[in-house]
Amino acid sequence: MDAQTAADEAFRAELTPVIPHMRAFARTLCGNATEADDLVQEALAKAWKSRSSYQPDTSLKSWTFTIIRNQFYSDKRRSWRQTALDPEMAERTLVAVTNPTGALELDEVRRALAMLPDDQREALILVGVAGLAYEEVSAICGCAEGTIKSRVSRARQRLADIMAGGRISEDGATPAAAMDSLLADARRLAARAA
Repeated sequence: MDAQTAADEAFRAELTPVIPHMRAFARTLCGNATEADDLVQEALAKAWKSRSSYQPDTSLKSWTFTIIRNQFYSDKRRSWRQTALDPEMAERTLVAVTNPTGALELDEVRRALAMLPDDQREALILVGVAGLAYEEVSAICGCAEGTIKSRVSRARQRLADIMAGGRISEDGATPAAAMDSLLADARRLAARAA
């Protein structure tokens, strides 16, 4: 058994008895067993991923509780942007797509986005497609929040100019794949934060 495998096994052996305490602590934070279990699952994954930063002979329980607490507050900060779907409201507002040119128009936007400078395109996709806050995008891109706001503003203006000019380059992709392509770009760019 090599040194890394031995260290992993030692960490696992020390972590396993702490799990019930983690669950109890998460339940006090969440007040809901299901949310608490999800929180503990995320914390365990983060603890395992960061196991090399844990200092042996210190309190593993305290270390994992810190991970749980930080994850809980991070989730709460993000949750204000999430709302439950009201079925009655959805029924009144959601309509079937009856615009046969919608896919073509979205594909034009996708191709026009590709014509933007990389920094502007990334900022606009992360804000406009991924729905991330400027603060989150600035952390992903490693620059100031004001810089991100400026990039998004310039990208929107340039995108409008490209669309109005009608000089959008072809790339051979099918228009039906435009949404999937944009979402894949958003996921790829947002993954840089992890």
